[in-house]
Amino acid sequence: MLPTRPLGTTGPAVSALGLGCMGMSALYGEADRAESLATLHAALEAGMTLLDTGDFYGMGHNELLIGEALRTAPAALRERALTSVKFGALRTVEGGFTGYDGRPAAVKNFAAYSLQRLGTDHIDVYRIARVDPDVPIEETVGAIAELVEAGHVRHIGLSEVGADTLRRAAAVAPIADLQIEYSLVSRGIEEKILPVARELGIGVTAYGVLSRGLISGHFTRDRALAPGDFRGMSPRFQGENLHRNLDLVDRLRAVAEAKGVSVAQTAIAWVLAQGDDVVPLVGARTRTRLTEALGALDVPLDAADLAAIEEAVPAGAAAGERYPAAQMAHLDSEH
Repeated sequence: MLPTRPLGTTGPAVSALGLGCMGMSALYGEADRAESLATLHAALEAGMTLLDTGDFYGMGHNELLIGEALRTAPAALRERALTSVKFGALRTVEGGFTGYDGRPAAVKNFAAYSLQRLGTDHIDVYRIARVDPDVPIEETVGAIAELVEAGHVRHIGLSEVGADTLRRAAAVAPIADLQIEYSLVSRGIEEKILPVARELGIGVTAYGVLSRGLISGHFTRDRALAPGDFRGMSPRFQGENLHRNLDLVDRLRAVAEAKGVSVAQTAIAWVLAQGDDVVPLVGARTRTRLTEALGALDVPLDAADLAAIEEAVPAGAAAGERYPAAQMAHLDSEH
């Protein structure tokens, strides 16, 4: 079994690393279905209990994939698995995104479809992916609270919300965790959001801990991205920004090599070291990457290590925003 961490003061205990499953279905080019299932099974066998998905990842494909993995896993592993699901994104036939729907009736509709695709009788943590600007967060959270009361959802989460929204939501119902991007190159939550989450007893599930592979140590300057790969539109992967960001990775590599570990393990270990209330989500799509990520749990970082890492990659050093401008506009956490 892996070490565990609590999702806030009201949420469940989960493995200290969670598995972000999006890349097995969407946004990073083609994925190998057999390898994805094998990776999901390997994660469960290693003791990972938190599986994170969204109903719009591959338009339901990711939930169906997780459902298949759970159905074909040994019963003991299946029973330990916890599902974290995001909802609310509206899609087009062509795969575009057209906004978010947080109306109470829509919340319950999304949940019904997710339960069917996952093949489970409840969702462990349920959250809207982005705040619907036309629906007060109190109404959206209230609808999830009704799903909790009905037994269809166990815990309420939030995603990419700012400190004020966090307070408003927590006044309606207990919030287990806030899912938000947090890494060496994305430290915006530290000023206001993280302190408020801690004040309210809300845990953090950190996604993008390797910044979509940018600081994994595996991304090269001449890498050609597959059609449909989100990184082809990401500002941090463009032109001079990419070169500046990979310069940071080269500096981080020197720190990692001095410790005898990989760049990815160093970056994940840094997030783990930010507090026991922070659970990093690793987006491993293969068993090889999963094994590397799990190795971060065995990388102790003392004060000198942390200082060396932050000297190599200072706060605010990343070149480029973390999303294209149109998507940044949807982030309540950035307003």
